[in-house]
Amino acid sequence: MSLKEQIVDFAIRNAIKYARKDFDRNAPKILNLIEKADVKRVNRSTYAGLHKVMDDPNNNWMRFVKDIICNTDEHVLEKLVPPLMNVAVNSYTKRMAAIEKYGCNVPWAILMDPTAACNLKCTGCWAAEYGHTSSLSYDDLARIIRQGKELGTYMYLYTGGEPTMRRADLMRLCRENPDCAFLSFTNGTLIDDSFADEIKEVGNFYPAFSIEGYEEENDFRRGNGTFKKCTAAMKRLKDRGVPFGASLCYTSKNTDVLASDEYMDWLIEQGVKFAWFFTYMPTGNGAVTDLMVSPEQRALMYKKMHEWRKTKAIFALDFWNDGEYVQGCIAGGRHYFHINSNGDCEPCAFVHYSNVNIKDCSVLEALQSPLFMAYKNNQPFSNNMLRPCPVLDNPGAISKMVAETGAYSTEMQHPESANALFDKTIEAAKAWKVKADELFDRDEYIAKHVKDENMYNYEKDDSEREFSEFEKTE
Repeated sequence: MSLKEQIVDFAIRNAIKYARKDFDRNAPKILNLIEKADVKRVNRSTYAGLHKVMDDPNNNWMRFVKDIICNTDEHVLEKLVPPLMNVAVNSYTKRMAAIEKYGCNVPWAILMDPTAACNLKCTGCWAAEYGHTSSLSYDDLARIIRQGKELGTYMYLYTGGEPTMRRADLMRLCRENPDCAFLSFTNGTLIDDSFADEIKEVGNFYPAFSIEGYEEENDFRRGNGTFKKCTAAMKRLKDRGVPFGASLCYTSKNTDVLASDEYMDWLIEQGVKFAWFFTYMPTGNGAVTDLMVSPEQRALMYKKMHEWRKTKAIFALDFWNDGEYVQGCIAGGRHYFHINSNGDCEPCAFVHYSNVNIKDCSVLEALQSPLFMAYKNNQPFSNNMLRPCPVLDNPGAISKMVAETGAYSTEMQHPESANALFDKTIEAAKAWKVKADELFDRDEYIAKHVKDENMYNYEKDDSEREFSEFEKTE
């Protein structure tokens, strides 16, 4: 450890002890120190908001931060702070410099599938379409992380398949990259006591449990007994003071449950600190369309998410409905991209098309590939930030981009054309446009977000885009 790292480590340890001693009094002082350390003022608007929050001990976000600081194991907290500082502050400057230098998107996070293998077979899961034998080697994963850090990416998320089937490699990567944060989507069935102990020991690995309702709703998709195994794993981590989250896919069958205050309260009681909500996407030839939500159901989730941010002590976000906070689609490397277990570089975990394979190219070369550049050139795909997606909201975009870049389907079992995917989403996209136009207040959006100099500030005239939202390219 260098002298600078030793000084930072010492400062973090003492700040944590100081905050835990008397959080309400000492946390605002620590925020002042962090703000002074951020000399480039990357998160200027965030600090202003945090100061407001900390003036009110009963504020919902104040309760959330207090829970993290005071109820997380102290060892884990010390391991957690440095990578999260990289993710929240240090990443920005390096990424902006790389974007300027290379003329392409550079992501805040990279998703990777360590393996396509899984011990479950969930209804509507697109991962099975990749086949069950492919995997990224340890060397592949380590190289991706090394090249990502050079560009300013410090957040890595594992999808699958079931990532924890590669436990040894995932824990090794955590130990070798203490400057990075690692999140893994998981069904939780493989996290036993010894694994929970190891997660606590490394300190920079945060599971997000795939759970979709209570026992009946969850086991309907994932199989009998998975709910009990998942909640048992949650308890193991909660008992050890390890922060973890939940990954929730809302469908036509479970939206009423997932949108209920009672269910959100239940998640918090289990120890869940963050919740990622996704709407069902009919990706893959075998994917059914009747699980897609109605416009009313999607609007309900939008409404509840805004309510919960004022009333529930949990960090919750909606991958689609929160487009207003990130100015539309974040895929194609703009904030993230996905590398499947075969090495295919996809713009999004839900968009199974690619130009390049990471086993044959670098992370930078993937970001400069034709499909990723098409994403960059067309983002945002709509100026209504509640319609961010080029598949679910503007399916003409994915049809055109795949056709013009010559991208191939990455589904090994049953390749699906972009136009076949277009046909499955077009009616839902048209129906959601009506509801989204009712919900989106452009003036309010501009006032709240676009004045922030640290956001990507852009709108586009429809004539500038290279596609028509509801027309496919033959």
